[in-house]
Amino acid sequence: MYPETRLTRALADGSFPIIVSLPRHDMALAGAALEAGAFAIKTHLNAFHRASGTTFGSFAEERPFFEQLAKLGCPLLVMAGQETVPTRDEMDALADLGFEGFNVYADHMQPHLLQSRLRPMPALASTSSDADLTRLAAIPGCIIEASIMTFDRYGTALTDADLARYAHIAQAVTVPVILPSQLRLTPADMPRLREIGIAAPLLGVVVTGSTPDSMRTAVSAIAAA
Repeated sequence: MYPETRLTRALADGSFPIIVSLPRHDMALAGAALEAGAFAIKTHLNAFHRASGTTFGSFAEERPFFEQLAKLGCPLLVMAGQETVPTRDEMDALADLGFEGFNVYADHMQPHLLQSRLRPMPALASTSSDADLTRLAAIPGCIIEASIMTFDRYGTALTDADLARYAHIAQAVTVPVILPSQLRLTPADMPRLREIGIAAPLLGVVVTGSTPDSMRTAVSAIAAA
């Protein structure tokens, strides 16, 4: 249903590719991430990003940035929105620009999104159950984002209990599971996450900071690990 890509191959073959979620739409941040070893870039639409405090606009508002980003030639993903999501035509335009996957929380999934050319990446929430996980994993071609931490845990260290929760998710499904850095993930955490079956880390502002220098420092250390 969806084409095999460099990213889907890397998720499937154990390469553990680094995906970076930009804290704001800034080409210097995207360039720093790629220079430091990021494999793919994730951006946002129609959303207030709580961890970074950034509000991301509509497709029409963000399109000039996306057109610049597409010139980088790396795999591109988009958090498509919350209550507001792109129209079918906007999803087609994102695919034309080279985006290959879209991410929303399960509660914000709308039927027309699943009819687009972008691969679905539904996100689990802190309240999600095993039944929710099973239901999401049954979406054809999907990738699961394990966004399961409550906001009070943002920026705290990965614990053994957290690792067990992530392992349960990764081992309960046969689709790739990517792990957003709601926690302050460190280079030392990477082998542990890989060992339990996480397909890729998704590094956001909690780990990368919000400047090109902090992005470069954080991503290069995790790439080296």
